[in-house]
Amino acid sequence: MTAQIPASIYDVSATGLDGTSVSFNTYKDKVLLIVNTASQCGFTPQYQGLQALYDQYAGQGLVILGFPCNQFGQQEPGNADQIQSFCETRFGVSFPLFQKIEVNGSNAHPLYQYLKKAAPGIFGTEGIKWNFTKFLVDRNGTVVKRYPPTTKPEELEKDIQGLLMPKK
Repeated sequence: MTAQIPASIYDVSATGLDGTSVSFNTYKDKVLLIVNTASQCGFTPQYQGLQALYDQYAGQGLVILGFPCNQFGQQEPGNADQIQSFCETRFGVSFPLFQKIEVNGSNAHPLYQYLKKAAPGIFGTEGIKWNFTKFLVDRNGTVVKRYPPTTKPEELEKDIQGLLMPKK
């Protein structure tokens, strides 16, 4: 039996790589870029682009959230310490990373149940196809867009800037 899908992204909590529980209420009024990640994937170099976006826009309200996932080709075999060390030493990652989760199937994390329902993929499919699928969430918690793994982080810049702009 699948858990009930959260009514709002702010009803979600997840466990950080350090083991602490993080309520998504923490991210109210922030623009979120949520990514399922892996250390041994062809898209792993995207960590560099994600960190560049974070460096540039965190001060304006962007938070990037990385969710390691081992469901695609066993490309995230490491434990929390190994993932943290890899991301920091190889890519200088300083944005929040969380414990490994599942994004598909009956054990999919409630966050991903919510994201997939709010922003289905091509032809309305909900399943995550691979690592580095990205979801952009506005300051009100609305999932604005879903991007495939092939979309490079720098290609999201214009969409992110639009959400960071103060409303007139």
